[in-house]
Amino acid sequence: MSDKFKAVVIDNQNEKFTREIKEISKSDLKDGSVLIKVDYSSLNYKDALILNNGGKIVRKFPFVPGIDFSGKIVESEDSKFKKDENIILTGFRVGEAYFGGFSQYAKVDPNFLIKTPKELDNKKTMMLGTAGFTALQCAFAIKAREELLLGEKVKDVLVTGSTGGVGSIAVMVLSKMGYNVHAVTGKKDKNDYLKDLGAKNIIDRKEFEGESKLLEKGMWDGVVDTVGGAALTKIFAQVKPNGIVAACGNAGGIKINTTVMPFIIRGVKLWGIDSSGASIKRREFLWNEAAKLVDFDKIQSFTKELSFNDLLETFPKLLKGEFFGRAIVNPNK
Repeated sequence: MSDKFKAVVIDNQNEKFTREIKEISKSDLKDGSVLIKVDYSSLNYKDALILNNGGKIVRKFPFVPGIDFSGKIVESEDSKFKKDENIILTGFRVGEAYFGGFSQYAKVDPNFLIKTPKELDNKKTMMLGTAGFTALQCAFAIKAREELLLGEKVKDVLVTGSTGGVGSIAVMVLSKMGYNVHAVTGKKDKNDYLKDLGAKNIIDRKEFEGESKLLEKGMWDGVVDTVGGAALTKIFAQVKPNGIVAACGNAGGIKINTTVMPFIIRGVKLWGIDSSGASIKRREFLWNEAAKLVDFDKIQSFTKELSFNDLLETFPKLLKGEFFGRAIVNPNK
C-alpha cells in the first residue's frame, strides 16, 4: 500500500469544528494490530451526529469517524486473521474512541473483527451495516419468545420508525420469519414501500400519541422500537402477555413514562439492544443468518453509494430527516 491515503478527518481546535477530506499516512493509524483496506462503510445516525459537531461522543481530535466498515486484511499480527481475508466491523466504539471507517485504510483490535460469511460480500455487509445488524438483533430478540422462553408462537409484531434504516430491515427480516408485521410511520407516501418489504399493515404514528390506560387491549406479541420516547407508554400497555419489546433507538426522546403494570401483570419483557457491545459469538451467528433473511436486491433498490464528498453533503439531510433509505460510503470512489 502507499503510505498516504484519503480519510475524512474531523477536528475541534479553539472551539472551531471542522471536517475535511485529507491525506493521512499509515503512521497515523495507532489502534490495534490488524490493518484493513476499507471497501465500504455506511452512514448511520450516530455518524451524522459525529460529523456535525462531534455529537458529544468524540473526545480526541483530530479524528477519523465511521462506526462500521467492511474490507480486506492487508497486514495482521494476529494468528486468527490472515492477509486477504474479508472482515466486518461494527461497533466496539470504533468511529467514536478509535479511528473508524471513513478512510481508505483502518487499523483495529482483532477482537473487534469477524470474518465475512462466504454467502455475503463486503458491499452486502455494509448495505446492512450497523442498522442491519441492529435489526437482526431485534428480530431474534422477538423470536426468543418462542425459542428461548418457550412461550407461545409469535404472530403480530409492531415496528416503529419503520422507514428508517433499522426499521426497514426489521420489517423485512420479521416478515421473512413468518410474522405479521405492523409498520408504524408518519410518512404516508411510503406505504407501498413498506408493503413491498413485507408489512401486512401500516399504522399512522399518531395512533400512539396521547394518554394511555395502565393496560390496553393486548395486540402485539413483539415490538421492535427504533424511536423511544413518549409513544412507548401506549405501546407497553398494548403488548400481549409475555410479549417482548426490543428497544434500540432514541430519536423520539430518551425518557419513557410508564408503570410496572405491563411487566408484572402481563410479564412483558423490555429487551435493550446494544449493537455496539454484542459478543463475537452473537455477531457471527447473526451475520451468518443474514443471507437467509435479507433480500439484498430490495435493499439495493433503496441504497445510495456515496463518495467522501457525497458523504459530507448528505449527513445534514439525515439529521433533518430528509434522507430516505440506506447510504453506503465507498472510500475509493
